[in-house]
Amino acid sequence: MLMAVAGLVAIAFDRLKWPKVLGYIFAGILLSRHTWGGSFLADEDSVQTIGQLGIVFLMFSMGLGFSTSDLRRVRAVVLPVAVIDVILMTWIGYTVGTRIFGWGMVPSLFLGAAICDSATTLLAKMIGELRWGDRPFVKYVMGTSVCEDILCVGMIALITGVANGRGLSVGKVALSMGGLGLFFLATLLVGFVLVPRLLKSVAKRGDDEALILTALGCCFFVSYIAWKFEFSLAMGAFLVGVVGSTSDVRYRLTRLAEPLKAMFAAVFFVSIGLLVDPVTCFMQTPKILLLVLVVVLGKFLNCTLGAILCGKGIKTSVQLGLGLAQIGEFAFMVALLYAVLTRDTASCMYQIVVAVSIITTLLNPFLLRLSEPFGTWAEEHCPARISTALDGYRRILDRYRESGAARSAERRGIHSSLMILGTLYSFAFTVAICCSLLAERTWGARFFEGHKRFFFAILFNVFMAAIIVPIIKTARTLGNALGSTVTGKGEANWQPALRSAIRLAVFVAVIVLWFAEMTMVNINLVPRDPRVQIALFAVLVASVAFGWRLFSRSFAAASRRIKEAITADEHLRHERPDLPQNPFVLTEPAELIHRVTVPETSPAIGSTIAQLNIRAKTGASVFRVVRNGKLYRNPGPTWAFAPHDLVIAYGDHGQIVALKDLLGVTK
Repeated sequence: MLMAVAGLVAIAFDRLKWPKVLGYIFAGILLSRHTWGGSFLADEDSVQTIGQLGIVFLMFSMGLGFSTSDLRRVRAVVLPVAVIDVILMTWIGYTVGTRIFGWGMVPSLFLGAAICDSATTLLAKMIGELRWGDRPFVKYVMGTSVCEDILCVGMIALITGVANGRGLSVGKVALSMGGLGLFFLATLLVGFVLVPRLLKSVAKRGDDEALILTALGCCFFVSYIAWKFEFSLAMGAFLVGVVGSTSDVRYRLTRLAEPLKAMFAAVFFVSIGLLVDPVTCFMQTPKILLLVLVVVLGKFLNCTLGAILCGKGIKTSVQLGLGLAQIGEFAFMVALLYAVLTRDTASCMYQIVVAVSIITTLLNPFLLRLSEPFGTWAEEHCPARISTALDGYRRILDRYRESGAARSAERRGIHSSLMILGTLYSFAFTVAICCSLLAERTWGARFFEGHKRFFFAILFNVFMAAIIVPIIKTARTLGNALGSTVTGKGEANWQPALRSAIRLAVFVAVIVLWFAEMTMVNINLVPRDPRVQIALFAVLVASVAFGWRLFSRSFAAASRRIKEAITADEHLRHERPDLPQNPFVLTEPAELIHRVTVPETSPAIGSTIAQLNIRAKTGASVFRVVRNGKLYRNPGPTWAFAPHDLVIAYGDHGQIVALKDLLGVTK
């Protein structure tokens, strides 16, 4: 019954050009017992359980659309804006809940979390339908939204702990966030090393079934681990999606996962609607309208001012603020999570959040269209004093960033070495926690129960022996870079001696830290038996002595794979220039991307894209041109065509036929 109604809604909303997500929610409202006094479904409770799978598939697909290269290009803007917006909106939501609505801490905290994130999926759909993928502000809108998604995945883990009764004290929050950070780090590091290689190996066999089941197996396994550590299922699924996005088969995985995501996401959003009580929403109309105003104005002001502080112009900042002035699928997840954890399905908090999400989603297309004229108006009517001050502020920021980009090789070496050491020590701490927890677990097997502490102590010490190799190498690099930075490159009598002293001090400090971490863990993990302690020490020494080369090669291979994973998107685009530049926005299927070569006899030669008025006359969109073997991304309206240009365009069959006619292509 649910899928039949969802199918009808999908057809209707597709023809109306409205977001299907809203249709699924309305379908759930129509099927709800709150609307008719009884449910049309055979087992409504099972829908809530199945709907949780929708969260997993949504977050997995969102992770697959993640792009590290795009995020690095705009990180100087999107990261600060996302942090500012998430923190302020969470605080505003919590304050509104406690001070105005009179709610307790838990529902108010969930309200703040629900309104702090913009809807990435809905934004991508809206921008794609408007064909605004090449507009300058879009990359900041989508990048900020993705950063907010990442921050809010961590927010889910935090508020889940609060709802489970662990409170919100500073110590507990620090412990929760520390555990969350370690889980993020361990999952990404292990995932970058193992998962892309595994997926590539499976993909070579050409079996789509094996490929998607392998990816989903990793997804649900990590989600299970996240659940065991009392984190969110959504976080585990998102992290595996991010790891999968670094694989060469990323777009193939996206295509294979799309039907699953469509089905289970429909169930998820219908399950949201099933819990909506229209009578309660009507009674809460003043609160709903107030919160809509808070969301639109709050996110607009936060993101606009944040972008200005990051050095963007007034028009771009205003467009960014209006584009993000909505909430969507993340708010639905938080609302459903609150209802499930607190078993408070009749709460007005849930009803208000869903209603606000629906209204702001309906407003978003109008706000996006308004962003262009309103941004232009705001820039033109900005007082001269403010414009002059902002120009001077941007010049200061530009000089600071240029000086940072031009920093010496020694400083880059210091930064890189510190990052590697921090990662290795954090990863070692994660392994220590896992070994300690597993050693305390009851396993059932009599022999293993008697020796489990010894086994996990061996496992931890072998790991510590393995990371001593990269730690020593990184310590040498750090000592050399720090010594050169402090003393300079001169050869005065005191300079070489000071450099040697700095290298020795850094090396000793790093090794002492490794030894201290290993000792503190072993004190609590290793059995008290002296014979066991001697055996473990022998294992540690033997591992270092005989495994040095193996550990060195393994670390080099792991480092190479992590670097390849981080830059995978750039390599994939270099090899496949026909792929869309921004996977946040342009996720069109490959069959809608076509290549057209401009013939020598083309009447379009010498004419620009604007003069030909390609989009208006054909409906197709030109987003790449290859000329003389060189790729030009997003050619602007002034691009003039030349013979033998390879035009890469997006459009359906009729639009591409019209484009070929316009370019004089006869084949």
